[in-house]
Amino acid sequence: MLQLSEKTIGQYLEYWAEHTPDKEYIVYSDRNLRFTWKEFNERVDNMARGLVAIGVTKGTHVGLWAQNVPDWLTFLYACAKIGAVCITVNTNYKQSELEYLVDNSDMHTLCLTDGTWESKYVDMTYEMLPELKQCQRGHLASKRFPKLKNVVYIGQEKFRGMYNTSEILLLGENTDDDEFNRLRESVSCHDVVNMQYTSGTTGFPKGVMLTHYNITNNGFLTGEHMKFTQDDKLCVCVPLFHCFGVVLATMNCLTHGCTEVMVERFDPLVTLKSVHNERCTALYGVPTMFIAELNHPLFDTFDLTCLRTGIMAGSLCPIELMRNVEEKMHLKVTSVYGLTETSPGMSHQRIDDPDDVRYTTVGRDYEFVDVKVLDPETHQEVPVGTQGEMCCKGFNIMKGYYKNPEATAEIIDENGYLHSGDLGVKDENGNYRITGRIKDMIIRGGENIYPREIEEFLYHLPGVRDVQVAGVPSKKYGEEVGAFIILDAGVTMTADDVKDYCKGNIARYKIPKYIFFVKEYPLTGSGKIQKFKLRELSLKLCAEQGIEVI
Repeated sequence: MLQLSEKTIGQYLEYWAEHTPDKEYIVYSDRNLRFTWKEFNERVDNMARGLVAIGVTKGTHVGLWAQNVPDWLTFLYACAKIGAVCITVNTNYKQSELEYLVDNSDMHTLCLTDGTWESKYVDMTYEMLPELKQCQRGHLASKRFPKLKNVVYIGQEKFRGMYNTSEILLLGENTDDDEFNRLRESVSCHDVVNMQYTSGTTGFPKGVMLTHYNITNNGFLTGEHMKFTQDDKLCVCVPLFHCFGVVLATMNCLTHGCTEVMVERFDPLVTLKSVHNERCTALYGVPTMFIAELNHPLFDTFDLTCLRTGIMAGSLCPIELMRNVEEKMHLKVTSVYGLTETSPGMSHQRIDDPDDVRYTTVGRDYEFVDVKVLDPETHQEVPVGTQGEMCCKGFNIMKGYYKNPEATAEIIDENGYLHSGDLGVKDENGNYRITGRIKDMIIRGGENIYPREIEEFLYHLPGVRDVQVAGVPSKKYGEEVGAFIILDAGVTMTADDVKDYCKGNIARYKIPKYIFFVKEYPLTGSGKIQKFKLRELSLKLCAEQGIEVI
């Protein structure tokens, strides 16, 4: 019989290090890097002691800004062992987004890598913290970010004012256990362990506070729905900074004692080779990842018969794609529905569900979660087959938004139900179908994009009188960003002008793909803009202008 656990992340790790010490936990197949449970636990303890030595303690906020590098999980687990809060930073963030998060989160220590081809994290950090180039490691005194005390480079290179991984580990090796043990013993499963920034249902990005209890149990139940055991090997090519990677993947493996085969940055060839070489039994991805794998020219050279299950989630999952994946990749696909605030799963299909359930619904309630379809106006439960708002309460509900009780109260009602903003229908068998959204948030390939954030940014473009941002349907990503712009009188502007203004200033996935110059917006009788009609208008304008919607 399934039960919720009160083990912390650190306790799970120590359990497997003791009971299956020589079993592989983390594997990077592309570089033959392998950690057993025992080896990884020892590295985590060293890193945790090193963090304590630079002033990290219980409740300290530690930022983690990196792709799926080998020490990503080391830092997460090290924070978890000493009661620090790991703040996962979106790898696509640009300068203003980084600075907003560092300030809003009261970050004490920032851990980072080189970055991506379009975002140089080290350079961006020096721009944010000019004092870093003139100070010794651990002696940062920033005027703009007074709470930020340390920067740690994840790697061997040395940068002025920053620690590197080797130095933190060396500090850990030469620090006594007293404080480390005191902190480790003080950690409760109900402490916040992870903070993820999301636009949620309203407003600018907010820090979603998730506890050990939230995410370990969500990961455990997710694995149970797919019959995970210690013998499974999960190929993780989804980013760890999302709940998809850190909860549905990592917490699943942690609670079941199985192996994570990591892909540092998604590449269909590396993913296929990893599955083939390591004989992975499970694979996760957003729809675009599975499409890239299926369409890779070398796809047929890999033996994927080892696969048995996986998750396709993050955006609308086309039925034909799910059928192709099952036929050609030999795995039964499941889909999880939820949001970061529900850590993240609230409903999930089971691996034994019939094909039509797995292809056309998002399954039924997680155990110990009460999912209800409520009338958006009255908050009363609607009958089976009637559309309403997807809401839930249970162990999976976030602790709240960091320093934002008002926004927390807006999303969690007086009865404890979290309101998703999504519209859905429950069928007679208890399975849910998602039918639309109340909120105007855009979900592009798994990334949550809040229109207001882009609108506020584009308002600063000279010549723009008004701008509205809405989702444009996309076969590839589920939705793309569309900007509907009214120009000042006499101003001429092109779509390229708008895109050039965005480049390097906001994350690439937030830059509007479709830009329409319009004279007016569709309005209600009371003068409110009807955003859902902008979605319809986008298709009409694309057809008139000969633009192919992909």
